[in-house]
Amino acid sequence: MSPGPAFSDAEVERYARHLVLREIGGPGQQKLRAARILIVGMGGLGAPASLYLAAAGVGGLVIADPDRVETSNLQRQVIFTTTDRGRSKVDAGLRRLTDLNPHVETQALQLTVDASNARDLIDGFDLVLDGTDDFATRLAVSDACTATGTPLVSGAIGRWTGQVGVFTGRPCYRCLVPEIPPEVETCQAVGVIGALAGVIGAMMALEAIKLVTGAGESLAGRLLVYDALSAVTRTVRVAPDPHCPSCGGDQTGGV
Repeated sequence: MSPGPAFSDAEVERYARHLVLREIGGPGQQKLRAARILIVGMGGLGAPASLYLAAAGVGGLVIADPDRVETSNLQRQVIFTTTDRGRSKVDAGLRRLTDLNPHVETQALQLTVDASNARDLIDGFDLVLDGTDDFATRLAVSDACTATGTPLVSGAIGRWTGQVGVFTGRPCYRCLVPEIPPEVETCQAVGVIGALAGVIGAMMALEAIKLVTGAGESLAGRLLVYDALSAVTRTVRVAPDPHCPSCGGDQTGGV
């Protein structure tokens, strides 16, 4: 890959802490500027993840969410303010991201990502972050990423526990969650500690930056689980499912 255009003086100043970082430097920052990333869900996880990716200098950032900002969102969805109540999340988020870093090309999609549109939407992106709170969307995004060969960073939170996984082929997210669980707790019903969304969302952004720049060792094939009440983090391997309809066998299922 040939290097992109030279950074302007304003970009050099903005990304100075990356440029002197051995694992990123100029080549890594060029990769970030060339990257096109989709964030599905602008809730508790998409909010901090999008802020950190915009701040990091990701060149193309697209955010997708069908919802509008509600007062109850403000406890954890830190990209929004009180005056954003009633606005679409993607429009409010787009304004904040542009204010944070005008060098990033941002786009807002006020839509629901599902099995009918996920593959066409995801095809062409370098990376997808999924911070949604329903399994139907998560599985649709995972299947589409598997079908298009797009790396996926997936995050989830509940009460006091969060998790981050990276899926770059086999295993895929469907190997971990084959189908929608019959009983699912929602944050609305059982609650969630607000700061946990920031922790997991920032981890998602960090894994995305590592994938794009090639820095360090990614979580690919592993799941990081964080218990905030006990301040304990553990990482477990995700085993490929040989019968997975998305990434296993003859791959006749999926999207």
